[in-house]
Amino acid sequence: MSSPGIVASGVRRSFGSVHAVRDVNLEARAGAVTGLVGPNGSGKTTLLLMLASLLAPDAGVLRIGGLDPVADPAGVRRIVGWMPDALGAWPSLTARETLVMTSRLYGIAPADAERGAARLLDELGLAELADTPARVFSRGQKQRLGLARALVHNPSVLLLDEPASGLDPQARIELRTLLRRLAGEGRTVLLSSHILSELDEVVDEAAFVVEGTSVAPDRIAQAATRVRTWRIRLADCDATAAVLPVAQTLGLDAALVPIDRRDLLVAFDSDGAAASALAALVRAGLPVAEFAAATGLLEHTFLDLEGGRS
Repeated sequence: MSSPGIVASGVRRSFGSVHAVRDVNLEARAGAVTGLVGPNGSGKTTLLLMLASLLAPDAGVLRIGGLDPVADPAGVRRIVGWMPDALGAWPSLTARETLVMTSRLYGIAPADAERGAARLLDELGLAELADTPARVFSRGQKQRLGLARALVHNPSVLLLDEPASGLDPQARIELRTLLRRLAGEGRTVLLSSHILSELDEVVDEAAFVVEGTSVAPDRIAQAATRVRTWRIRLADCDATAAVLPVAQTLGLDAALVPIDRRDLLVAFDSDGAAASALAALVRAGLPVAEFAAATGLLEHTFLDLEGGRS
């Protein structure tokens, strides 16, 4: 099993009377992508800032690659690649100059900085914009430059705040591929995102934070196993005509099966029950063209946790 690249235990941080982080506990393994999931205002960005050594916690223990960001912030910054939600770049510098300058600030030799910048611009799809000032970049282009900047010093730990925000579909696919490769190289990747469908496709594990507090593992497990809705569509058959044969096969009241555009929505209390239903539809000779969960597991869990808040 991989060792923890990031450990947080009993972490708290307030800003006056605002308790941004009340009690967070998490581990993010080296060699894995961990998602940090929570609603707006749940303390995700504050936690990432503390992990990046840019804020000090009021209480609790933080370790990044075994280092304490409070006692050894310089050591943490040498091994951490930090990507904030908004790119704090020098607007007059080009993408290439931004990466070279950042590399030089990490003590990288000029020739190595130039080579590294060229490589990252190519990997992040910014080669054609290498000599374009950052001030004219779109939101998605700025996000890609921000990720490239986080990688200039070959960090072993990556802290990414909303890295997919503003990216087009192709860029999101490329980002997923890159993150999986970085984790495969043994790096620790911790990222927050509101795009839960994207997280579902890239993360190995998830840590949920609600109102500044970590959600207990048993509560997460309970939420993940609640009733889940699945989409069912038959080939060459509109949803209205599909209701009766599907309902009869699954023993449902056809009048109670919701229709969403082309699909029927059917709830199952487990993945096993859904698999059995699919097998029954196939045995009945129904031409099943689509049978898929209406929401990803992270989104399903998140919505259940949100619905359970008092």
